[in-house]
Amino acid sequence: MTADLIAVVLLLAVTAYACAGGTDYGAGFWDLTAGGTERGRRPRWLIDRAMAPVWEVNNVWLIFVLVIMWTGFPVLFQTVFSAMWLPLALAVVGMVLRGAGFALRKPTRRLAGRRLYGAVFAVSSVVTPFFLGAAVGGVASERVAPGTEASADVWTSPSSLVFGLVAIATTAFLGAVFLTGDARRFDVPDLVGYFRRRALGSLAVLTALAVVTGFVTHEDSPYVWHGLTHGLGLFFVILAGAAALATAWLLLRTPGTWVRVTAVGVVASAVVAWGMAQRPYLLPTSLTVADAAGAPSTLTWLAIVTLVALVVVVPAVVLLYWLDTRGELEELSDSELRGGSGTVGDGAARDG
Repeated sequence: MTADLIAVVLLLAVTAYACAGGTDYGAGFWDLTAGGTERGRRPRWLIDRAMAPVWEVNNVWLIFVLVIMWTGFPVLFQTVFSAMWLPLALAVVGMVLRGAGFALRKPTRRLAGRRLYGAVFAVSSVVTPFFLGAAVGGVASERVAPGTEASADVWTSPSSLVFGLVAIATTAFLGAVFLTGDARRFDVPDLVGYFRRRALGSLAVLTALAVVTGFVTHEDSPYVWHGLTHGLGLFFVILAGAAALATAWLLLRTPGTWVRVTAVGVVASAVVAWGMAQRPYLLPTSLTVADAAGAPSTLTWLAIVTLVALVVVVPAVVLLYWLDTRGELEELSDSELRGGSGTVGDGAARDG
């Protein structure tokens, strides 16, 4: 029973990272595709301002995932990281370079340096979700099992490739939806339309890739396919489809707060559908939740520590998001830092 509870917590942590971290990766995707220096200046300005207060905190959910995997399901952790160390290592390198590129781009004064750091940030924002998606595809396609040796075949299957592309499209979709709201918040109406068009386009691409994924999964991941077309897996697939339709409808109107909710609903429902489709396996057909679980005493303490961590972390994260949406985390201007009399809002307007 405790193992099942920890498995649910692990799935929810993966879902949280897919939604929160995915939004940040998506912003990097649109940074990459914004165009040259002049053409992409305003979209990149919005991306910088929107991401600056929250981009680091979104990675807290990845820490939850790793700690729960390592402590609660050590066999799963060992198997996955042994069989697919290369794509996961590339994803980690991408995370590090992405953070460094974003952090160093703004304070760099020389144009060449800003371009270099911006390119590192943007390219890493695409590379990282692809390799994470490829690893998920390797798990879903039953190519990973206890004792599996590391090889390219594990993470270059049709399922891995299509899951990698789905991961990129998903992050682009989330990023565009959230940037549409940020454009409204910062009162730049031209960027509202700019990112709304990209949100609709990425949703269309994601829908097409979802159909392709269905065909590929049917042939390459039969156990997951069966789970996605029956029971709770099918329920969450339908829920994801309904959320996608609602998101499209809201984007075609004047997008407000609810479009973010429905967009997150699309991604969260899809991730939970994958988790439900694999039941009772963590690694389809080879490693069940019960077989992968650590010692009962370890799981009990992990459940207690996780509960305490969530009680501490979740309110803080919610407060951060709330302050960000209210514009309370705006960067001070140079005059304000020197003790000037302008307000934060005025300083932000001048910086823009």
